[in-house]
Amino acid sequence: MELTRRHALMIGASAALIAGLPFPASAAGEDAIAAFTGGADVGEGDITLVAPEIAENGNTVPIEVSSGSAAEILVLALGNPTPGVATFKFGKLAGSRAASTRIRLAGTQDVVAIAKLEDGSFVQAKSTIKVTIGGCGG
Repeated sequence: MELTRRHALMIGASAALIAGLPFPASAAGEDAIAAFTGGADVGEGDITLVAPEIAENGNTVPIEVSSGSAAEILVLALGNPTPGVATFKFGKLAGSRAASTRIRLAGTQDVVAIAKLEDGSFVQAKSTIKVTIGGCGG
């Protein structure tokens, strides 16, 4: 097959269309949330997620999560091919229920932290992080 100008334009338009489509990872994120919560309602409350608004490099984005009464905290990057980032578990004798780490982000996306509190309820915090250089092959 000979590559003509018309074929090049069609290939370029197709690539632009595909690049503009949303990632199907949101379904994987919803599945991870449902597995963590067992289908329970997730509210707002006793959890804090600290993340930068803009990350220059998606390979190493610092985040911090904390809660006063969390038994477990799940961190998800909803735009990544694999949304599960980390799960932190805290015992009853934990001095503080906080954790910090660096995560890898494929591009601009929402990062969600969901805490399972000691009473069995679930709360979440969300932050949108704008990434200028993607970290997951982007």
